[in-house]
Amino acid sequence: MIAMVDPSAPQLRGTGVVAGYRRATVVHGVDVTLRAGCVTALIGPNGSGKSTLLRSLAHLHTPAAGHVELGDGTRLADLSGREVAQRLTLLSQSRSVPGGVSVREVVEYGRHPHRGRWGAGDPDGPAVVERVMALCGVDELADRAVDTLSGGQLQRVWLASCLAQDTPVLLLDEPTTFLDLRYQVELLDTVRDLADQHGIAVGIVLHDLDQAAAIADEVVLLVDGRVAASGPPAEVLTAERLTTAYGIRVDVHVDPSTGHVRTRAVARHHSRTLTPQEIP
Repeated sequence: MIAMVDPSAPQLRGTGVVAGYRRATVVHGVDVTLRAGCVTALIGPNGSGKSTLLRSLAHLHTPAAGHVELGDGTRLADLSGREVAQRLTLLSQSRSVPGGVSVREVVEYGRHPHRGRWGAGDPDGPAVVERVMALCGVDELADRAVDTLSGGQLQRVWLASCLAQDTPVLLLDEPTTFLDLRYQVELLDTVRDLADQHGIAVGIVLHDLDQAAAIADEVVLLVDGRVAASGPPAEVLTAERLTTAYGIRVDVHVDPSTGHVRTRAVARHHSRTLTPQEIP
């Protein structure tokens, strides 16, 4: 995996990013920095611009204004697609499932930016593929066709393919979708390990506020396409801020056993407490 780098070094920076679709602006002048060895969680209500911002950082959505650059100041707009793919990778919300292709072959797709013409010149590729399949718990499925897998299994295969790309920046858009509780925890633990042990800069979109509090070094709260707050989870995930952002009462406390912030949303017209997954 990636060699350790200066944990304070910025790896990817968006400055004044404005992005949208046709005439509708979704992201309004957002600044965000992803640093080596740190997990940055993007949170906010539906429609707040989280995924659009992430896609802009991944160079899959061209900003209408502002720019995205690497830590050395190189703008992504000045790089070829291959060069961008050697520096960052994105696990998107949905990908088409190829028919008749094995798990190992899908994971090997992640090595394409490191290969020359006709797939040559990647001596480290096979070892990387085996390592990331084991890391994501799909090594025993290596010869299975991906179109026979469950949603949770497939999500872990896509993560392994992203990790096989072996980049210093990893972007994930709601990666716990389709996963049961066990694999949600294991995936987020893997993401945390990638930052801590390999110095990878991680940007991750999450709906679950407790997951964001548990995994992130920095939380960016987006509301209506603008940054409402950013900083350590304990500073951003306050009852006042979350209640305002989500339009529903959100109680916040610190779990004494973990030291992490915990949130609880309360419905307006009855007393049933909503889980973090049910917060809109």
